[in-house]
Formats: sequence, C-alpha cells, structure tokens
Amino acid sequence: MQENMIIAAQQASAQASLSWQQQLSQAIRDPLALCQRLGLSDHWLPGARAGGQLFEICVPEAYLARIAANAPNDPLLRQVLPVSDETLTPQGYVTDPLEEAEHRPAKGLIHKYAGRVLLIASPNCAINCRYCFRRHFPYSDNSPSRAQWQEALDYLRADTTLHEAILSGGDPLAANDRQLAWLVEQLESIPHLKRLRLHTRLPVVIPDRVDDALLGWLAGTRLQKVVVLHINHANEIDQAVVDACSRLKQAGATLLNQSVLLRRVNDSVDTLATLSERLFDAGILPYYLHVLDPVQGAAHFDVSDDEARELVTQLREHLPGFLMPRLVREIPGQGSKTPL
Repeated sequence: MQENMIIAAQQASAQASLSWQQQLSQAIRDPLALCQRLGLSDHWLPGARAGGQLFEICVPEAYLARIAANAPNDPLLRQVLPVSDETLTPQGYVTDPLEEAEHRPAKGLIHKYAGRVLLIASPNCAINCRYCFRRHFPYSDNSPSRAQWQEALDYLRADTTLHEAILSGGDPLAANDRQLAWLVEQLESIPHLKRLRLHTRLPVVIPDRVDDALLGWLAGTRLQKVVVLHINHANEIDQAVVDACSRLKQAGATLLNQSVLLRRVNDSVDTLATLSERLFDAGILPYYLHVLDPVQGAAHFDVSDDEARELVTQLREHLPGFLMPRLVREIPGQGSKTPL
C-alpha cells in the first residue's frame, strides 16, 4: 500500500505541470492499469475487463488521486471501476432510458422541455461514470461540424419561445475553447436567448480545465451563465476543485450541483448531508438529487424510490432548506423533471 501511495504522489506531481488537454490524454483507459494503480486484488480484474468492453474506462490522474488505495468500496472508485454486474440485462434497463432519440430535431440538438434546448457540444467526457444514462448514446451521429451546427442554430433562431441554451455532451468542456467561444458567440447573437447553461464534470475531474481561455469567453458573453456541476460525494471536492469553482464564480457564473443517488456511493443521510455542506463551502448550491435513470449496465447502482424518499425525509432534519437538493426522476415524455 505504501508503494501505491508513493506512485500516486509521483504521478500527481508529474501531472501538475501538464495542460488539461495533456492530463486528459494521459487518463487511465485500461482496467488492468487502474487495478494495479490502486492496489486492487486480481479478484476485480475479470469484472473490470468485462464491464470495460461494454463501456470503456477513462479516469484522469487528478481524480484518481482522490481515490483510496486498496479500497474496492471507495465511493469514488465505485463510480469509475467497471464490474461484472454491467453485463447483466435486467428487465426495464434500456439503452435510451430517457428516449432522447424522439427529441432530436437537428443534429446535436435535443429539445424536450419548454423554453430551453440542449446542445451536444462535445461527444467526449473527461471521465466515464459507470451509471451514465448516455453510455449508449449515438455520439457519432450527433457531433456537428461548424457548418452542420447551422441547422441547430437556425432552429433556435426560429423559435422565439426559447430563452436558454444548455451545453452538454459528453462534456461540453471537453471541446476546445476556440470551438466553444465560436458556439457561444453564435448563441448570444440570437436576441431571445437570455441564459447559457453548462452541464459539466470537467472542473471536478480536471480542475485545471478552468483556465484563462475558458474564463475569457465565459466572462465575455452577454448571456447569464449557469454552470451545473456533477458531484456525488464530498470526497470529490479537494482544494483544486474549490479553486476552480472560485474562478468560475469570478467569471460571473452561478454554480449549481446535481447528483445521482447511487447504491454504496452516497445512499446514506450522513453522506448526503456532508456533500451538501461541502458543496456550499465551495460556493456551489445543491440543485437536484436524481434517482438512477434505468440505463442498461447500471442496475447495480439502483436505490428504490421508497428508500430515496426516506433518505430525503431524514436529510431534512439535518440541513437547512437551501442546502436540500430536490429529489427527482426524469420520465420520458413529461414536461419537466418529476419530484418524488
């Protein structure tokens, strides 16, 4: 274990001098390498390989450094380590649990809710979360070039009821800043758009992503800015993440967080309460606590609705109201998230 800690420290030191792009390119993508780095026994390797064949792994060093060595039940490791349960196909778990294929009027565009649309700004993520509801998403069919974005932009221009554009993915911040600056410039030229929302995990996974180039176009837009982070456990928030969030706030962004309720990751009152407190310490307001979307390969993370409601009932006894995330489920065809 001591040897693994030394290796982790050396890796973290080496990563400190790398750009965010270099850090992403050097992320661990091999199940054997992940198990070896964390001192996991060979018991975990067959499941990691089996699950990894269905949905590849991606774990950057900055995130890996927060995972305890030789601890297969570490709540951060549980989110990124493939397991054999991913090969199971229980009834009701499907490849498109939110039926997004029914709501794509243009390439790279998803329009499900009134007043806002979602743009697939990048097909890539900085980390592959094992419970991801888009783990089967056809990104190859929804990654427009600049020329191909025009259809989506024309759609936005034509619908004056739209007030908000959401950049998602993948992770929108996995795109380069030149592309993002261009896309945001196109969006802010649409007079009826008022808000820009970014759904991203990159400031958490690789905090160095919040660099001067990103802050330049983000601070410069006329659009109101909301950055929705995705953090499931307080251990994901280290000082580098706190510093990245501070830079985003200085650029004028409102910071919110959405979590997913995950079995053996954050399914306890103490864990959720600590998360909310730690989020607020970092300048982030808890927003949503999602129950698991029934995506194929993730059933082992499920927490029943009754358990979820009881957890939230107990959580209210520990937190002030402004630190209480809203427990919701996304139901295909509904006009909004459904409170539970």
